[in-house]
Amino acid sequence: MPSNTILAQKQQVVADLAAAIKNSAAGVIVNYQGITVENDTAMRKALRNAGVKYVVMKNTLTGRACDEVGYGDLKQYLNGMTAIAISEKDPLAAAKVLKGYAEKVESFSILAGYVDGEVIDAKGVVALADIPAKEVLIAKLLGSIQSPLYKFAYAIKAVCDKGENTSNEAASTEAAPAEAAAEAPEAPAEA
Repeated sequence: MPSNTILAQKQQVVADLAAAIKNSAAGVIVNYQGITVENDTAMRKALRNAGVKYVVMKNTLTGRACDEVGYGDLKQYLNGMTAIAISEKDPLAAAKVLKGYAEKVESFSILAGYVDGEVIDAKGVVALADIPAKEVLIAKLLGSIQSPLYKFAYAIKAVCDKGENTSNEAASTEAAPAEAAAEAPEAPAEA
């Protein structure tokens, strides 16, 4: 039977993980079996740079933390060598980085995740990873707004230019008979 000290330590670990999950934007559970040390080190660095916390912990402790925050459905994916990547701010960060490694390393796989209070399966995590970055989405939105505005501005400019040409043509047709009369030779006077 474990001592009270060990139980207290495990309870603290579960409480810390539960707090991290609760305060996060999204998370992904992966099976990291078969990843090399080199790939694991590079992946952890990429996750850190993206602001993602990567935790390898006993499945039972991770399951308890998930239960505490209402993600009990994730427990079914906690079999074998699993880890959880927790993104505090960017809901896409963990999914994007881990999808890249799941494509590189055959035995490494995405199992499930959570976002916006909902548990999602591996397909949902991959779909999340395929969403363009916030900056790209904003640029696309602004581009789609600008395009019709530019077309409208060009149409108005064309109407204005046509209006100027029409008034210039009207002015020149009115001036043309007067100029023609002034240029015409005078007829000889009859005697």
